[in-house]
Amino acid sequence: MSSMEIDFKEYQLRCHLRGHEDDVRGICVCGSEGIATSSRDRTVRFWSLDSSDKRKYVSSKILLGHSSFAGPLAWISPDEEFPEGGIVSGGMDTMVFVWDLRTGEKVQSLKGHQLQVTGVLLDNGDIVSSSVDCTLRRWRNGQPVESWEAHKSAIQAVIKLPSGELVSGSTDTTLKLWRGKTCVHTFVGHTDTVRGLAVMPGLGVLSASHDGSIRLWAQSGEVLMEMVGHTSIVYSVDSHISGLIVSGSEDRFAKIWKDGVCVQSLEHPGCVWDAKFLENGEIVTACSDGVLRIWTVDRGNIADPVELEAYASELSQYKLSRKTVGGLKLEDLPGLEALQIPGTSDGQTKIVREGDNGVAYTWNMREQIWDKIGEVVDGPDDSMKRSVLDGVQYDYVFDVDIGDGEPIRKLPYNRSDNPYDTADKWLLKENLPLSYRQQIVEFILQNTGQKDFTIDPTFCDPYTGSSAYVPGQPSYASGISAKPTFKHIPKRGMLVFDAAQFDGILKKISEFNNTLVADLEKKDLSLTELEIARLSAIIKILKDTSHYHSSSFADVDIVLLLKLLKAWPLAMIFPVIDIVRMIVLHPGGASILLRHVEVNDVLMEMIKKVTTDPALPANLLTSIRAITNLFKDSCYYGWLQKNRSEILDAFSFCLASPNKNLQLAYSTLILNYAVLLTEKKDEEGQSHVLSAALEIAEQENLEVDSRFRALVAIGSLMLEGLVKKIAMDLEVENIAKAAKASKEAKIAEIGADIELLTKQR
Repeated sequence: MSSMEIDFKEYQLRCHLRGHEDDVRGICVCGSEGIATSSRDRTVRFWSLDSSDKRKYVSSKILLGHSSFAGPLAWISPDEEFPEGGIVSGGMDTMVFVWDLRTGEKVQSLKGHQLQVTGVLLDNGDIVSSSVDCTLRRWRNGQPVESWEAHKSAIQAVIKLPSGELVSGSTDTTLKLWRGKTCVHTFVGHTDTVRGLAVMPGLGVLSASHDGSIRLWAQSGEVLMEMVGHTSIVYSVDSHISGLIVSGSEDRFAKIWKDGVCVQSLEHPGCVWDAKFLENGEIVTACSDGVLRIWTVDRGNIADPVELEAYASELSQYKLSRKTVGGLKLEDLPGLEALQIPGTSDGQTKIVREGDNGVAYTWNMREQIWDKIGEVVDGPDDSMKRSVLDGVQYDYVFDVDIGDGEPIRKLPYNRSDNPYDTADKWLLKENLPLSYRQQIVEFILQNTGQKDFTIDPTFCDPYTGSSAYVPGQPSYASGISAKPTFKHIPKRGMLVFDAAQFDGILKKISEFNNTLVADLEKKDLSLTELEIARLSAIIKILKDTSHYHSSSFADVDIVLLLKLLKAWPLAMIFPVIDIVRMIVLHPGGASILLRHVEVNDVLMEMIKKVTTDPALPANLLTSIRAITNLFKDSCYYGWLQKNRSEILDAFSFCLASPNKNLQLAYSTLILNYAVLLTEKKDEEGQSHVLSAALEIAEQENLEVDSRFRALVAIGSLMLEGLVKKIAMDLEVENIAKAAKASKEAKIAEIGADIELLTKQR
């Protein structure tokens, strides 16, 4: 197709796909069935078209199993074994999993790689995977068949060509073409890591590199085209049958290329980890803000003006948050209200934020007022001393040599950054093992002259109130009193369990109903046709989350659910409780249920029923999640506060359960209670929740998230609640110390937050 024939139309936003709780790392287009995505939140999600609004997608399955972030994905088209298709996923945890989309269950766990898995593909029924451990591995029917060292450095991607060969891309800056285990050709040309690969139909192979360029290679190894335009690492590349190419980069843009020229740049509020074409030519992007976005040229599918407007303002907010004034972050500056506090000495300076600018004031002792000096700009001398990387200025840009014949890498650092944060982000960006963390931190400290960095960056001088002295910092910083910055506290907002397998719930209910119908003594407990239809209608409303503001339930809907909770046998009520768990996230459903709770407390009845012997795990899990979801709606705050001691006592034994989901639900309940009771200044409640949270946090062998949520509850209660002294008496210091020593970054961070609180008097 000649370039004249492709009339390029501008892409515009079609919709946002929200659900992941952290960076979205990978995208896999699953034919016309839907889209699979992987995330740093350890989940893989499957999204399908929203039947009620064809412009949108809904998350229809969540695949849980990776113990660290999930990465590369591949789609298994529907066949006998996978009637609704399957997904292959690779993770930071070195595992490759095969999932059956019909059930959402893991059907194969392929263990063998030593380090992070970076690529997965299907090859005539086999699975081939690549890894940072330098090997390619082939799996057949869940068993390893062969593996070979394909490069001397980490492999970052692997793809299969239409002609059957494999191509791998590596940190050694090359691509290799494989026939079986034989390397037929090595493609040399990039000057840094090859991070992403794709097939360009009829032409050859596309590669995306840390050197900022994208190349199109013929299979012979000849470079057909080089695309330059990104200002930072290019993470991914994909092509469409129309001849368009899309790439995603650390520079926050997805770029669309035609005949080697960039024809459009789609800006994002964070780095773009992946970008893929749908068959219809629409583009899906995965961003570090945890959101997937679909972009379209079809005028009928563009998002409505309100959503476009919201996205534009999200972008400008994001850019503002990165703006610096005189070396300080604009968003960290106090507002004008700071000028209501009198100065302490003549000539003391203060910088405050006015709109998008920083303005300096000086204290006039004689007249007791702040005099305006003027706007603060990053002066020429500031930028002369500062290094530039990818068009952004930094205090330092280091060359890091990891050895092993790998290219030198650039590590940017600002004096105001926390070295641990910088190290974590950089290792993730470069796809390097997190075990390098301590070395990188020490490297930063040594090379920025902070050799004796034992002080926390949030250190506050008890005499002057200024932050830790760092040589060469502008002296006016002392006028802005340093508020300690915590990474994870205080917790704002409530956590809920909002993922549900609705079809599974209905199936379970009808299965139980058939059992009752067949049992002569219990036949009268079974549902009528009408009641079954009513349950289906309830589920339909719950599925349609985009209309929660306008859809509603009838009182009879809630009455039916309550009837089943009361009358059905204990072992059969968990799917009903699960519907209640989702009903309370619907504003209309929540308020009708509340009316029943106020007349006779059906929720307390349910809690007593499921927690008395024999307590069945399925009942406990669904009911504790249901109670946790009540925190979403403030109309339940009074009830939750009033029944706090009974609720927490009833569920306290869940901590001892070996069921990880149950432990997580319990610690989420505790965290929500911490947020609520801090807001309500309920000291007695706070100390109850504190002791429950301490009990969870003491268990070092718990699943990371359960322990993390309990630690956040402790930190938030100590920071904003009334129980800091009680926490100190209960030796919270030891818990903070143990957490700080954890290998899990977020546990170590919240441990540091709590330790800092214990040091503040």
